[in-house]
Amino acid sequence: MRVNNEADAPRRARGRPQVRSDEETRALIVEAAAGEFQTKGFAATCIADVAQQAGVSTKTLYRLIPTKADLFESVVVDRIGRAAEEIEFEIGPDADPRQMIERLLIGFGDLTLEPGTIAINRLVIGEGGNFPEIAKTFYERAIVRTRQAMERALARLCELGLIELEDVAEAATMLRGMMIMDPQRAVMLGQSAAPDADAIRRRAQRCAALFLHGCCSKKAGARA
Repeated sequence: MRVNNEADAPRRARGRPQVRSDEETRALIVEAAAGEFQTKGFAATCIADVAQQAGVSTKTLYRLIPTKADLFESVVVDRIGRAAEEIEFEIGPDADPRQMIERLLIGFGDLTLEPGTIAINRLVIGEGGNFPEIAKTFYERAIVRTRQAMERALARLCELGLIELEDVAEAATMLRGMMIMDPQRAVMLGQSAAPDADAIRRRAQRCAALFLHGCCSKKAGARA
């Protein structure tokens, strides 16, 4: 006699499978594109490969992000956006200016000295001449945005009377260069590894101290 075990078997879920939202799908595409751009560069990155890595069809990819230039912009905006809260924060009247500048520089260093950002820098420098749209995107969406965030922080410290600057924009440019120029070049030219979080923190502390107090000795200061 055969026994019917259908009643004891687990029931298969009915209905259509759950579908990802466009926002979730776009995030997968951008993540896959970041890896492809960093590994292959802009010209050699194939949209079909990005779609395959993201697990979506090319039709879906083009519907959400129409061009490869748009895809690159999405990668840049995503990277900067995730780090924005580290460089865009409120400064209250009781703030310690040194701590605020250190925090700003640590956030800026974490973003710009991170291997993924270094890879994007290499890509833009290497291929920006042939693809001016990616150079424009990186400049406007990454460089200008982080520079403006630093300018706002310094302007706020001036407004509160905690520091004095003749030219906030020029000071922000100097501060940015002091923090990242040498270590970033060393990494990009393959002369050192990307600094870790502790190295970035120590450099931020030294840069903040030099920026706030200068390097003039007490003896020279007295003569001045």
